[in-house]
Amino acid sequence: MRGLIVPGLNGSGPDHWQTLWEKRYGFERVEQCDWENPDVAVWVKTLDAAIMAHPEPLVLVAHSLGCFTVILLAGLYVDHTNRVQSALLIAPPDIASSTALPDSTKGFAPHNPGKLPFPSVIVGSKNDPYMKPETAQDLASAIGSRFVNAGFVGHINVDSGHGPWPQGEVLLQNLINKKSLDKCFPVV
Repeated sequence: MRGLIVPGLNGSGPDHWQTLWEKRYGFERVEQCDWENPDVAVWVKTLDAAIMAHPEPLVLVAHSLGCFTVILLAGLYVDHTNRVQSALLIAPPDIASSTALPDSTKGFAPHNPGKLPFPSVIVGSKNDPYMKPETAQDLASAIGSRFVNAGFVGHINVDSGHGPWPQGEVLLQNLINKKSLDKCFPVV
């Protein structure tokens, strides 16, 4: 299975689980031209070009703002989404109400996101400083995604202690292999 890593604002550094998975699984990173000042149209078009460069089915592994890049892509490039087998959307931020995000991210907030045309999982956290778990669960419902509450794990990035992320790897493998996701995280 081929995979595309879709980082969020500021990219994913060398110790981030996305970078570690990129190396471990041979996934390709979607490289944006400006990680600090995101342009929604450019980010979505760059993701689409990366998807179209691969004829085989892909799994998308997005973090933070990258989650909304995937969600917006699904609405704008519907004819291209048949190349996406599934998407793992980790710790999307609450763009509409977060005061910690730069203004350049405001365009990433979908007004009426439709159901994604491929299987997806949103992983949220009980103490993510960028999105409450209830809001993440509402987003999952709106886009037809399964919601997984990972517990008290912050924004699931290096700052919250996530370099390697074994639970996430189990979730990824189960999503790729279309297995049950129930055993990936304890009930919290």
